[in-house]
Amino acid sequence: MAGSVDSVMDEARAVLHRLRRIEALERERASVRSVLAEVRALLAEAEAWVAAERHGTDLAAQALERCRDALEADAVERVEAASR
Repeated sequence: MAGSVDSVMDEARAVLHRLRRIEALERERASVRSVLAEVRALLAEAEAWVAAERHGTDLAAQALERCRDALEADAVERVEAASR
């Protein structure tokens, strides 16, 4: 049990660290590309956190699904724009 608690805590810390990193980049007025790279990494870390937590994460899982959908829609939009 302690191992799984440690795993969940590690995942949670990674997400919080990534959020602080994104906030710092925004304060520094970093490029959109840099911020998006961090957001993509955040998405992966948040997915790992939700997978490790398992209980009480329904809303987080739904939010992650919306984020994945938004990123996919953006990627499709960019490909379509590039092919014009």
